[in-house]
Amino acid sequence: MSSEELERPRRTPVMRDVARLAGVSHQTVSRVLNGSPMVSPEVRARVEAAVEQLDYRLHASARALASRRTRNLGVVSVGTWQYGPSVLLFAITEAAQNAGYRTSLIGLPNTDRTHMRAALDQLTRDSVDGVVIIAPLAATAAAVQGIRTEIPVVMFEPGLHNGTTLVSIDEALGARLVTRHLLELGHHTVHHVSGPDGWLGTEARLQGWRAELADAGRVAYPPIHGDWSAMSGYRAGTAIAQDPDATAVFVANDQMALGVYRALAEAGCSIPTDVSVVGFDDTPEAACYHPALTTVRLDFAEVGRQCVDRLLRRIRGEVLEPTEAVRPHLVLRDSTAPPRR
Repeated sequence: MSSEELERPRRTPVMRDVARLAGVSHQTVSRVLNGSPMVSPEVRARVEAAVEQLDYRLHASARALASRRTRNLGVVSVGTWQYGPSVLLFAITEAAQNAGYRTSLIGLPNTDRTHMRAALDQLTRDSVDGVVIIAPLAATAAAVQGIRTEIPVVMFEPGLHNGTTLVSIDEALGARLVTRHLLELGHHTVHHVSGPDGWLGTEARLQGWRAELADAGRVAYPPIHGDWSAMSGYRAGTAIAQDPDATAVFVANDQMALGVYRALAEAGCSIPTDVSVVGFDDTPEAACYHPALTTVRLDFAEVGRQCVDRLLRRIRGEVLEPTEAVRPHLVLRDSTAPPRR
């Protein structure tokens, strides 16, 4: 290639160049770029190959004008300072990016209807194509009820699921798995350190724990309420250490389990020799606890994918089929063992 050719600016490819290379019409290229299902897999592959070869990029404003879409999704969230909502927010953002969408986040300082209405109105003015609402609190879910929007909405609510516009994790099942595991090890019953009132995850985990104990004919002692923090777990662990009959504890999140660890250690109790402890969430640090924490893994990446997928399908006007809640998984490590006789 000559120096003159190197210095000559390259012409930016346009949609008709893509159509010519792929051997299809301009309208077909537009359908592929806008995610229309009315294109065969073979034609879609040819168009995508031509786009890659030409390094073609559709200008965002032109895409919005052609499709009446901005390829921008709104996210309204509460509780992003907690592990679950923060990880889910990242998962939704990543899934949106993989689908070619940007995200606009509004974090609510308050969960009342006024703030929710204002958030949805703001995102509507910003011309997002749809909204995902992360609703870990019962008040957040209640604030959405009765609010009509001009754009599609999909919600994440822990422990709840209606199969169409709602995505969730079966957290009650996760609590059942924990309780069943400890009972099968031979523990007479399982004590519980719960999350704070008002959180849907708190109620789902309480429900699963109580149901599994009831099915096994075991007593469910009153739970000790925490606030998701390690310090509240420490206070709960101090009370548990004073009960000589407490040999197994289900803690509603890994952070509180860390506090339980410290309280038991200070009381001279060995985990799991004296007390077995199980957490919930499977935070990245759980495997580094001493001993490594048995816990419940929640697949937030899958939840994020489902939220974005269902929202995009609603945007395209598709009829959604019911799906099951995402299943949790019990991760066995070193913090549980049969009770010492």
